[in-house]
Amino acid sequence: MVDYHASNNQAYSSGGQSVYMDPREQENDWDRDLLLDPAWEKQQRKTFTAWCNSHLRKAGTQIENIEEDFRDGLKLMLLLEVISGERLPKPERGKMRVHKINNVNKALDFIASKGVKLVSIGAEEIVDGNAKMTLGMIWTIILRFAIQDISVEETSAKEGLLLWCQRKTAPYKNVNVQNFHIRYLRVCLHTPRDDPLTNLNNAFEVAEKYLDIPKMMDAEDIVGTLRPDEKAIMTYVSCFYHAFSGAQKAETAANRICKVLAVNQENEHLMEDYEKLASDLLEWIRRTIPWLENRAPEKTMAEMQQKLEDFRDYRRVHKPPKVQEKCQLEINFNTLQTKLRLSNRPAFMPSEGRMVSDINGSWHNLEGAEKGYEEWLLNEIRRLERLDHLAEKFRQKATIHESWTDGKEAMLTQKDYETASLSEVKALLRKHEAFESDLAAHQDRVEQIAAIAQELNELDYYDSPSVNARCQKICEQWDALGSLTQSRRESLERTEKQLESIDELYLEYAKRAAPFNNWMEGAMEDLQDMFIVHNIDEIQGLITAHEQFKSTLPEANKEREAIQAIQAEVQKIAQYNGIKLSGSNPYTTITPKSIDSKWDKVEQLVPKRDQALQEELAKQQSNDHLRRKFASQANIVGPWIQTKMEEIGRISIEMNGTLEDQLVNLREYEQSIIEYKPNIDQLEGDHQLIQEALIFDNKYTSYTMEHLRVGWEQLLTTIARTINEIENQILTRDAKGISQEQLHEYRTSFNHFDKEFKACLISLGYDGDAEFNRIMGIVDPNNSGAVTFQAFIDFMSRETTDTDTADQVIASFKILAADKNFITPEELRRELPPDQAEYCIARMAPYTGPDAVPGALDYMSFSTALYGESDL
Repeated sequence: MVDYHASNNQAYSSGGQSVYMDPREQENDWDRDLLLDPAWEKQQRKTFTAWCNSHLRKAGTQIENIEEDFRDGLKLMLLLEVISGERLPKPERGKMRVHKINNVNKALDFIASKGVKLVSIGAEEIVDGNAKMTLGMIWTIILRFAIQDISVEETSAKEGLLLWCQRKTAPYKNVNVQNFHIRYLRVCLHTPRDDPLTNLNNAFEVAEKYLDIPKMMDAEDIVGTLRPDEKAIMTYVSCFYHAFSGAQKAETAANRICKVLAVNQENEHLMEDYEKLASDLLEWIRRTIPWLENRAPEKTMAEMQQKLEDFRDYRRVHKPPKVQEKCQLEINFNTLQTKLRLSNRPAFMPSEGRMVSDINGSWHNLEGAEKGYEEWLLNEIRRLERLDHLAEKFRQKATIHESWTDGKEAMLTQKDYETASLSEVKALLRKHEAFESDLAAHQDRVEQIAAIAQELNELDYYDSPSVNARCQKICEQWDALGSLTQSRRESLERTEKQLESIDELYLEYAKRAAPFNNWMEGAMEDLQDMFIVHNIDEIQGLITAHEQFKSTLPEANKEREAIQAIQAEVQKIAQYNGIKLSGSNPYTTITPKSIDSKWDKVEQLVPKRDQALQEELAKQQSNDHLRRKFASQANIVGPWIQTKMEEIGRISIEMNGTLEDQLVNLREYEQSIIEYKPNIDQLEGDHQLIQEALIFDNKYTSYTMEHLRVGWEQLLTTIARTINEIENQILTRDAKGISQEQLHEYRTSFNHFDKEFKACLISLGYDGDAEFNRIMGIVDPNNSGAVTFQAFIDFMSRETTDTDTADQVIASFKILAADKNFITPEELRRELPPDQAEYCIARMAPYTGPDAVPGALDYMSFSTALYGESDL
């Protein structure tokens, strides 16, 4: 407990009773002689009265006579409440002496509770209006509340105030302040010595006008007194100290607030950039997915090929920049979160639907739609190719059948047997039997035509109506031919009993010529049939089948020669017996000439078929070359990408040197990866050739272009993220003042204890399960079971460095607000730069407390919002 009267080099007396005075603090006998100087008492009375009123005016009152106005203790208690900021016990309002003594005792008890030892000062003397005791009490209050807390270079109270004066006057020549007398007051107020009276008055007026320090002494009292009262001067000087000290605190507080606001403004700009980039990317994905999900088929191969070309253009031109935007978005998000952590701000939460996870989800949906769209395009092209093949086959078979049926209805409906001879009737009957054989042989073709039409309908062929109409016409005609054939046969059989003459040779010729002729027509149809294959094995199968067909030609030629021999035998018998033939074979329209003509046609079609098969074989061999070419490059690129991914993982663990060296090395490594891009482009070109050739499989490699694209994009993203991690570590190091050695120590410990984070912490001096659980709650808030090096660095930087806190910002605003619970726009504009003052005014909520004034702003809730609720 401090005895403030013991530190005073003066004493007061009342009625012969002296206040305690330490002889060590007596400066000399001259001081003792002036102890009860009336001039001193006058100076103290005026100075102390002005000092008290400078505080009481804050409560809307003042005193006129220092020993009279404090006698009831009411204004004395009010003065102590104003200067301490605390509430005293409720005063007694009675007018009796006992009430006054009780109030003064409450004030004296409060002073004693602040560590002040009161000597020989009692409530009765104050109530009785003892001037010296009253002045002694006020001096005690001034010492405790105006001078005690002054601290300069580890000195306090009077010594601290004196040292502050010495430091302030150091620039002036021939000035050596040793005590609180007139010389110092002149210098402190920057007054020259030629006209002290005028200069002191000017100085007092300036202090009152600009520093709000009331005039506590008259210049005449100071200049006209041999030695002015030291207490009065110390009281006056302490007001200057607090005025200048408050200004300095306000400047420091303003600088801190400016720093915090600058960080907040930069972070808000980064947040706005993130929101815009995220919105643009999500909007592009939103527009693109419906296009990729559109499965409306086209009618022709050309239209579907155009769709495929549009999709390739999307892959080559439109998607790659969006991949870069997505990667940059993640990097910007990570950088922003790092800056927020470094400035002790709450983490950035993007608006709803714009989280990194939302963008990744939308990107995943995009790639899913992209993959499904490509599969659908290729399947649709295969379907249209199959449809075109079936439609052409249908037209060929229909044309051949229609050509064969031409005139058959007229032939079956004629009545020639009614006027024919017996031999002619028998010939007509045999001819009809041959026709029936021919008709049965064509049944298979009609069934094939109907089956092809049905398949075209099932595959949703765009021209199915015309196909169905033509097929319907053929079937109806076929049914009519069957009915007509049956009817004509019945008519001929009725007439057969009347006709007996039959030419067996003609009949045998006709019976053998018809199937042979049909076989030749089938052979010509097969030799001209279109074919479609997708690999060498399929074309080899067709070549093998064709070779088997050619192996049957000698037997077929023997049959042809046998049929021609029958016709020759007819001619020989007729010539031998002198029979005059009437003309062509009555049983068939197939002449030996037509058989030879068709045989010649078959022999001509065989080498053409050989050529077509060999051309297709060459095409399939070319396709196989494309497969091998793509596979050879893909089998290099795929492992290269995997190796680079593994190298990046190893580099991120084994990085040495400064962070700047690591950043340079990683960017050089990234450049080496980017320079590999031509190999990817070459592979894309080979892949496009494969697609243009309609090659749908590749047995020479397990890598697909889609797999390699994803691997390449992941490789670029991984190296970019690794570089961003180093950049964030540099930000952390520079913002937190972490040395390179500390970072090296953190990295070494983190890598050494790769899978055991608890052991890593123990190696750095942290121990105990409770401490470990606390730290895990910080570095792994989501309980994922894994700790990143960036989270570890953030934790270590917070443990070893100091940052601005919400409490510090609130304290700074409180200084600018002159200890009020609110601040006004005028105070903000006076203390802060214009842009940051307006920033605060726009964001601070109105203050609604009981002591609010018009325009008052709530700086406490604003500071809380800067750091988040959890920091307070």
